[in-house]
Amino acid sequence: MRSLVAVLTLWCAPVLALAADRPNILFIMSDDHAAHAIGAYGSRINQTPHIDRLAKEGMRFSNCFVTNSICTPSRAVIITGKYSHINGVPVFNHLDGRQPTLAKHLHAAGYHTGIVGKWHLGSEPMGFDEWNILPGQGAYHDPVFLSPAGRKKYTGYCTDLIADLSLAFLEHRPRDKPFFLMCHHKAPHRNWQPDEKHRKQWENVNVPEPETFNDDYATRTDAAREATMRIDRDLTPSDVKEPPPPGLSEVDLKRWKYQRYMHDYLACIAAVDDNVGRLLDYLDKERLTANTIVIYTSDQGFYLGDHNWFDKRFMYEESLRTPFLIRWPARVAAGVVNDAMLLNVDFAPTLMDAAGLKPAADMQGHSALPLLLGERPADWRTSMYYRYYHYPMHHKVQPHYGVRTQRYKLIYFNKLDQWELFDLQTDPHELKNVVAEPAYADRLKELKAELYRLKKEVRDDDQFENALPKDDVDGALIKS
Repeated sequence: MRSLVAVLTLWCAPVLALAADRPNILFIMSDDHAAHAIGAYGSRINQTPHIDRLAKEGMRFSNCFVTNSICTPSRAVIITGKYSHINGVPVFNHLDGRQPTLAKHLHAAGYHTGIVGKWHLGSEPMGFDEWNILPGQGAYHDPVFLSPAGRKKYTGYCTDLIADLSLAFLEHRPRDKPFFLMCHHKAPHRNWQPDEKHRKQWENVNVPEPETFNDDYATRTDAAREATMRIDRDLTPSDVKEPPPPGLSEVDLKRWKYQRYMHDYLACIAAVDDNVGRLLDYLDKERLTANTIVIYTSDQGFYLGDHNWFDKRFMYEESLRTPFLIRWPARVAAGVVNDAMLLNVDFAPTLMDAAGLKPAADMQGHSALPLLLGERPADWRTSMYYRYYHYPMHHKVQPHYGVRTQRYKLIYFNKLDQWELFDLQTDPHELKNVVAEPAYADRLKELKAELYRLKKEVRDDDQFENALPKDDVDGALIKS
């Protein structure tokens, strides 16, 4: 018996050592958190000290972009490593849970996997040992969560509860396996309902207006003028939550609406930031920090009064760009800013690579592990492809696709048959469409060629161009 125990101990030892060597992964994602509302990204309007810890102790990507700036499609891209037209989720429709996902790959490799918070993919989470998710968008206050055990209503504030449930997952995890936890906050999604503590912190603050607050869309296509996401015209009473002071002019009413919007939005972010701090403190206390990959990101960017807008969807910078902060003390140098072009389609292959797995053959993104380790492959991308489909529902943002390079952005609004070209070096706020200017004729030709090259490379054959998938999927999991 002793010899058998000895043999088993020796046989199991490499397996246990391998488990100990592989990094844990804590993937924290918020909903609609614009990069320019994070201190580490130079925010002029708020501070995020706990999220900023990840930038100080790890790497900040300054050019991380999404391939489809809307909640459900972005989440599908992240979990599958495939573009919307390949994973089958161009708008608010079900993710086919039978297809391979990041969670399934990590689970098969021996990770203890879990997801807490917003799932919003219209199907039951697959590949997770534990899941505790909001039904659809979920509620800010006293929310219901769904788990394999059924529905349960909790008392409290959603952001705090998501952190509580995430900490419970970490505390009760099997200690002989690495963990993969997706902590997905609902906040700061519309309609921005902060808890009382953080609401009070912001109620008398004057938030600076963005430089493009009074954009008149003079040089752009009809798409910008058509979109119903303006601060002055389209914020509703349920968004601002109180009647405006009497006698305000149109200009002052717009400014008042902006302040109400930003107070609630930024208060929601403050609660997220505090709860990020709770998770980081737990890792420190349990001595898990060194070999745990911690990521903070958002499912896309958001307009914070930029161009007189709220919401996302457009390929313009504020919604195209998303924060991506990653800390991994065992492998990633502290305080590094990386300007390489990273996409949300890269997240899954990167995490597989970091976990010692070969990225799945069906994934279209690229592993950014070399970037994390201080190397930049000679063939790393210098352009990216974007496509948005969800029209006309929710804000009437015209469908479009486009290419962004390090300096230029070309957008094609396919139903309008209209183009926009921006020189991001001379016009970083994208106020001047130069598509018809003779000086850019050669550049326009080059960018169109690159756009069609990328379109072919990612196998976009207009599979969903004329389709109008059901806007809200029946069932509790994805009612937006």
